[in-house]
Amino acid sequence: MELQRLTVGPLAENTYLVWEKERGVLIDPGDEPERIEAALEAAGVNPQAILLTHAHFDHVGAVAHLAKAHRVPVYLHPLDLPLYERAPEIAAGWGLSVPKPPPPEGFFEDGDVLEFGPKFRVLHVPGHSPGHVAFFSPEHQRLFSGDVLFKGAVGRYDFPNSDREALWNSLQRLLTLPPKTTVYPGHGPETTLENEAKTNPFLQSGLP
Repeated sequence: MELQRLTVGPLAENTYLVWEKERGVLIDPGDEPERIEAALEAAGVNPQAILLTHAHFDHVGAVAHLAKAHRVPVYLHPLDLPLYERAPEIAAGWGLSVPKPPPPEGFFEDGDVLEFGPKFRVLHVPGHSPGHVAFFSPEHQRLFSGDVLFKGAVGRYDFPNSDREALWNSLQRLLTLPPKTTVYPGHGPETTLENEAKTNPFLQSGLP
């Protein structure tokens, strides 16, 4: 598995291009579609799909452009569809602009194994948003955690559709994965589950 991270947009969101043998996926293309296009071209990758960990506007801002340009389907969890459909409206409330994304091609369910690109296993890990998922590669021990787990921090749970208890349960579920798993979060640098279990203050003392 090869990957490239691009940090995009005013909220410094991490977009990931992940591929094997020129067949790849885009995870959370949040903004700056021209930069993402350039990365695809430089890597020689033809994206097969756009995969969303969740549908907050800072994770979907480049979806409309890329889905149209590459004629690729968009997938997310059905519980995040309302956030996805309202992304332009919610972004406007932050003083930002997001193009209206196209209707999704399909939806994830917990435990799905994706056939396009690397064969990720889908984990439904709600709390930051109702339909938040993470993508885990057992073969490569890599986890794309979205906004559930960061290096030294965890996802916000003070949004209208967030749930503190659900987020805590999701974090505990992630910690059952192999400790050496590398975590690629939606914001900030990569880490490992082992490191977070030992040093993350939110995992040590619980969510305030």
